[in-house]
Amino acid sequence: MKCDVAIIGGGPAGSTVGSLLRKYNPKLDVVILERDKFPRDHVGESQLPAICEVLDEMGVWDKVEAANFPIKIGATYRWGRTLDLWDFEFLAGEDFIERERPGKYTGQRKGLAFQVDRSIYDKILLNHAKTLGCDVREGTKVTKVAREGDRITHLDIEGQGEPVEARYYVDCSGESGLIRRTLEVECDYPTKLRNIAIWDYYQDAEWAVKIGDDGTRIQVMSLGWGWIWFIQITATRTSVGLVVPAEYYKQSGKTTEQIYLDALSEEPRIAGLLKNARREGQLHTTRDWSFIAERLVGENWFLAGDSCGFADPILSAGMTLAHTAGRRVAYAILELDRNQQDARWIKEQYDTWHRRQIGHHIRFADYWYSANGIFSDVKEYCSEIAASVGLKLTAEEAFRWLSTGGFTSEVPGRARALTYSLGGVKFITQLFSGDKVSWEVSKYNRFRVDTAGSTRKRYASMQNGRIDPITCLVRDDRVLPLEGVFLVVYESLQRESDGEKLVNRCLAVLHHRGIQNAQASYLAILEVLEAMILDGWVKPEVVLGRPTLRMETPEEMRTMHPNRDNTVVN
Repeated sequence: MKCDVAIIGGGPAGSTVGSLLRKYNPKLDVVILERDKFPRDHVGESQLPAICEVLDEMGVWDKVEAANFPIKIGATYRWGRTLDLWDFEFLAGEDFIERERPGKYTGQRKGLAFQVDRSIYDKILLNHAKTLGCDVREGTKVTKVAREGDRITHLDIEGQGEPVEARYYVDCSGESGLIRRTLEVECDYPTKLRNIAIWDYYQDAEWAVKIGDDGTRIQVMSLGWGWIWFIQITATRTSVGLVVPAEYYKQSGKTTEQIYLDALSEEPRIAGLLKNARREGQLHTTRDWSFIAERLVGENWFLAGDSCGFADPILSAGMTLAHTAGRRVAYAILELDRNQQDARWIKEQYDTWHRRQIGHHIRFADYWYSANGIFSDVKEYCSEIAASVGLKLTAEEAFRWLSTGGFTSEVPGRARALTYSLGGVKFITQLFSGDKVSWEVSKYNRFRVDTAGSTRKRYASMQNGRIDPITCLVRDDRVLPLEGVFLVVYESLQRESDGEKLVNRCLAVLHHRGIQNAQASYLAILEVLEAMILDGWVKPEVVLGRPTLRMETPEEMRTMHPNRDNTVVN
């Protein structure tokens, strides 16, 4: 059997690749080979808002919404040095507007996410890929990946005499990593964490909090020696899991069943929520070791999803990495077929970008664990995180770098680090370290752009099925993306250096472009300016007699605050 693209695995990554390939080029012959018969359970039920952008582009958001999954507003944590609860919210609960469901991907729903039952969710996605014209073959096990050098020649299928031949092959086989293992791609394990995850499902557990009828927050409760997740995935079904260091589990001498049940009984909040629930009784376990494949692309193959790497689930990043990787692989294949861009550049863009994404999630997860007592010195560990991206900083310098958004160039055009805004990163750092975190931008009132010694390079901007090269400035491993709010601030700095006038000019530009929320625009501008100061693209000064810019302190940010629910089970 011959086709254009053969995808091994029908999970979120595989369905994303197949759906976007067929959406933008319906002439492509795309085959998805899935070992299991759907539906089937799978861990990883908590999503992030970035996924919904991909679902909408795939044309499947409405179908997912119609399944009536709980709407994820954010997360409630007991973590770090405090025993108190605190919330991280995509949208402040009091601002959530209840709408009749199924709703539309518009307004506030663009900033929220789902909490999904994977047995239902994955089937929706795979069926959608089928409706778009993908040849979906469930119960089809790939037994061999045949190769010649770095090129895959065909796939052997269990019980099928004829092999599958394709122009491109995509490994979405999860931790099996069929193509990765065949091509002998090495993996890097850049963390000291070696955890295992143990989980089961419960019927009729109490919702931790209800925001409207369907809004809620996942619960992440630290035990000191591990942590528990509590995720409502349907109106009646809840995923409850324990993440614990493998070494602690071995030394405990307990069975997985014992350590799991002991953890649930030890955490009073979780125990209360499960008091009247019925456990399904099928305990699952998996090794939870973060890793990154040393390369994600070859002559005619790509890795996507967990075959690329894995990051600890504390940040709910798994499905986000799967969907975003699947999207970028689809775009790469579409662009390679057009033969209008340099093929090596297209592949390098995916490999570099996604490996960095996984690495940043791993390192930021490590930082969370350091705040929970797993690593002894938070500031010292910050220097290790900085070193992982090529920066040689002292412990104090690294702490400042992370606390002011050390990963801000990760998402082109936005001053964000992983899921969090720059302000969110500051809040988390202050909470974990106990040290006051300030904003550099608040200390000055004149700002001058400094690009001396930088070079112009290209990075891939993806829209509407096309990859376009966008200019960025690079200097000493620091990247200034000339896109989005970064470009607005950069161009405004060419004409204005006074702080107040600079911000007003940027606000006017964003308003002219249709961005009406002045408060959100102001925050975005100052976060970008903060990031540019930190990375040396802006030289700040103080002019006597002129007011400095003022930025709200992290604890005053409404999306990150002490828990104030009145309806939760304590």
